[in-house]
Amino acid sequence: MVAQKSRLLATAFPYLDIFSVFALTPPPQSFGHTPHRRLRWYLMTGYVCYAAAILATVFFVSYFNIIAIDEEVLEYNVADFTRVMGNIQKSLYSVMAIANQLNMLFNYRRLGGIYKDIANLELDMDEASQCFGGQRQRYSFRFRMALCVGVWMILMVGSMPRLTMTAMGPFVSTLLKIFTEFVMIMQQLKSLEYCVFVLLIHELVLRLRHTLSQLQEEFQDCEQQDMLQALCVALKRNQLLLGRIWRLEGDVVSYFTPTMVLLFLLNGLTILHMVNWVYINKFLYDSCCHYRFLVCSTLLVNLLLPCVLSQRCINAYNCFPRILHKIRCTSADPNFAMLTRGLREYSLQMEHLKLRFTCGGLFDINLKYFGGMLVTIFGYIIILIQFKVQAIAEDRYKKVVK
Repeated sequence: MVAQKSRLLATAFPYLDIFSVFALTPPPQSFGHTPHRRLRWYLMTGYVCYAAAILATVFFVSYFNIIAIDEEVLEYNVADFTRVMGNIQKSLYSVMAIANQLNMLFNYRRLGGIYKDIANLELDMDEASQCFGGQRQRYSFRFRMALCVGVWMILMVGSMPRLTMTAMGPFVSTLLKIFTEFVMIMQQLKSLEYCVFVLLIHELVLRLRHTLSQLQEEFQDCEQQDMLQALCVALKRNQLLLGRIWRLEGDVVSYFTPTMVLLFLLNGLTILHMVNWVYINKFLYDSCCHYRFLVCSTLLVNLLLPCVLSQRCINAYNCFPRILHKIRCTSADPNFAMLTRGLREYSLQMEHLKLRFTCGGLFDINLKYFGGMLVTIFGYIIILIQFKVQAIAEDRYKKVVK
């Protein structure tokens, strides 16, 4: 199993096991070679049936929630675009679940390749850093994983049922509310699964950056030709490892593109849908409006977290050109031909291989995009409220005329 030769994956797999319970990702234990092939086949067949049952549950939740919205719209006589918006938002539950299941099916081998690449990169980076004292354990990767993923998972799973059960309204039965909560939490956890892989890439970048900083210190005091050649070979190895990290990031974002695009769309539409009902309920003396605002805040934070972690990883990656510039300026022999050529190649690679965390070219997952998304959501909220105010004014005018 790949986790046996990778400490990073051994730290991440408990979280991925939780996500596999929600049928978000294949069980990590299914990857790698095992002597019990028949047992593995039975287990994978059972998991496929389990994932199909989860998918059927999502269809069930979407269908009956759409019926409940139609009844609520007729009861409160708000049959404008509220029905359309609500039906699209509930249908996205099924669309996202289908996309996730198909993604797991067609990209199963790609995910296994990602695990292998992470394990091999960790081994090669540890080997490359042995000549320079090994890796510096400044912060525990396990602690950062628990802080960024584990704590937010506990807060979200614990708070969302309390916030959304009341806001679902009287037209949804208690059993349906429980299933709806399960589906909502399941789909929000996709963001945390993405965060796990971003943290893995970030840790690899940090380790490689530390090795490059150690190389820079060695170049400052080295004047012997043989030692300079050895350091240039280590610099080239560092460059190749960074190129592998860039390819790994490309595989990760390709794997997550369909579901992350749908998650951003789902959360944005859910926020608009909730703001719409907050405005409607103001005229119905509903007391659960503050719960809806808290749910909107939770959805935004769940999108903010992957943007923050991706931005941190990008910032760490963008530090490499500065370290290369320091090597060029502080080297004891800056005119050494092999060093000059190696720095030029490394700098050209950094210019062309940018770390982006893009979603199929539609948008990038970073703080800049998150700010733009907030502006877009607030703009739609303003348009929504203006539309509502205009509709109310027209209704009152018609009543006065009559």
